[in-house]
Amino acid sequence: MIELLAPVVLLANGLAAGVLAGAVLGGLPLLLTLPVDRYVHAHGFFGTRYDPFMPICLVVTLLGDLVLTVLAPARAAVPFAVSAVLAAAVVAISLTKNAPVNRWMASLNPENLPEDFEDPRRSWSFWHRLRTVLAVVALVSNVVAIGLLI
Repeated sequence: MIELLAPVVLLANGLAAGVLAGAVLGGLPLLLTLPVDRYVHAHGFFGTRYDPFMPICLVVTLLGDLVLTVLAPARAAVPFAVSAVLAAAVVAISLTKNAPVNRWMASLNPENLPEDFEDPRRSWSFWHRLRTVLAVVALVSNVVAIGLLI
């Protein structure tokens, strides 16, 4: 089972970390430079494009790492457990900090913003960068764990 699950976890974690890193390197700099109305339009477009792909990748990573923590030999169990904790943190940040903003931005009309509109870029980008770092570190930990299995 480890031989089947470990590559699946590595793939899911790699895809999630790659998409998040791509957004930090490409999408985020663009979003930060746009005027507010163009930002709202662009964020509304980008923010929902990765559903359900990203949540599935993150949940597969988290659940797979939990199973591997139990099944793997002790030498690999610790890095799998670290990856599980990091993946759980990414899921928590995504659910509580980023996804609500993504849904809100997708619901707004960029040409008729509410009078009390507060630009979420600073906060959203902080949480996005943090979850990206955590996803990449989880990937490194998964690579270490699989290396210890070889």
